[in-house]
Amino acid sequence: MTTRFALGQRLGLTRAQTDLLLRLRTPERIQDFITSLSINHELNGDSCLSVVGVLDHRHAHCIEGAFVAACALWLQGEPPLLMDFHAEGDDDHVVTLFKRGDCWGAISKSNHVWLRWRDPVYRTLRELAISYIHEYVNESKKTLRAYSRPFDLRRVAPERWITNPEPCWDVAEELDGIRHYRLISKAQARRLRDRDDFEQHLGRQVEFISPKKRGARAAARS
Repeated sequence: MTTRFALGQRLGLTRAQTDLLLRLRTPERIQDFITSLSINHELNGDSCLSVVGVLDHRHAHCIEGAFVAACALWLQGEPPLLMDFHAEGDDDHVVTLFKRGDCWGAISKSNHVWLRWRDPVYRTLRELAISYIHEYVNESKKTLRAYSRPFDLRRVAPERWITNPEPCWDVAEELDGIRHYRLISKAQARRLRDRDDFEQHLGRQVEFISPKKRGARAAARS
């Protein structure tokens, strides 16, 4: 524990921040913490908060949550690995990877039910990535097309993604630019079945409603 606490200090975290992340001793606990954070609705424009930024604001979207999860894993003695998804006509998504035995799992922050945690039962990263293909959607269309190799954040200076007071866009761009692997062929993509009305209805459900939408609903009721 002393060694891990010292690592937190070397990474630039305060005692309180280090204590908080050290209490997240398993991927399951890390996921619970990431899930408990409010979604970052980016009301003031696009953001890419560092670990400290997320802990200060107590909200996150996918890559911001992935940074926190990766940092927590690192403090527990596991590698801080990210995986990026590329989609067609849709946003990218980022998850934090971990292994149990020979199998991969993922920690994930999402406001929708679909793109969340994956149990460590996938023998390859491709197996893990393809588990998201049915759920990775834009309305009726399934949009996931590619996944990245693991991106080891130990290669990135901590001040760029852990303590950075500015948006971490350079790290996001570096992740986006590493090698990605196509999941399905173009012919397979053309044959993907659209989601039906019931699936689309469920897909619109979110955990955290934007303050703007809450305000619109309140105005409609008044």
